[in-house]
Amino acid sequence: MTITLVLMAGLMALFVGWLVSQSISVTPWVADAGPVRSSAATSMTSAKVGLFVFLAVVSSLFALFISAYHMRMHMGDWRPLPEPRILFVNTAILFLASVGLQWAWRSATHGDSLGIMRGLAAGGVGAVVFIAGQLLAWQQLVASGYFLTTNPANAFFYVLTAMHGLHLLGGLVAWSRTALKVWRGSDVQAVRLSVELCAIYWHFLLILWLVLFYLMLST
Repeated sequence: MTITLVLMAGLMALFVGWLVSQSISVTPWVADAGPVRSSAATSMTSAKVGLFVFLAVVSSLFALFISAYHMRMHMGDWRPLPEPRILFVNTAILFLASVGLQWAWRSATHGDSLGIMRGLAAGGVGAVVFIAGQLLAWQQLVASGYFLTTNPANAFFYVLTAMHGLHLLGGLVAWSRTALKVWRGSDVQAVRLSVELCAIYWHFLLILWLVLFYLMLST
């Protein structure tokens, strides 16, 4: 349990540090714009703080799940289930989706509307394919007799993957609103913050999935 929690804390610390460095590098346009954009700067800061608070809550929630997972696995009725190979494919797809959102974020900082559209498309499609792949993994396990109520290990697998998938679905709601604005031809500056927040959220979900995947593979 200690190793996994330390790993999760380390990954989150690296993630937050990277976000801070990225925020420092992309926000000077606000400072240089003068008092006219002070309200926009305030809105941007509030949105980021709100997202980071939400991510902290989600991290705490999954940390509790991980702790419960480790405590439960040491009981005698725990029987690990085989990890479907498609989970490795799903991991690669989620990584590519995160790359797509990073592409959109970078394009937004350079005023490249076409790059934003392509990056958002790659990220959104990747997320949908990832969720479909997770459902296929569930189907394979059920077909092999690994039902939710058969064993505690099975229950934890379904709960953890379902919780992660639900958070990704929530992200797709925000993504769809941002993508719709871009496809309608909104100004780059008008969608810049939304693209950045989507990218941050996708990166977070990727790191969270890597932690969960490592946890399930190591047990």
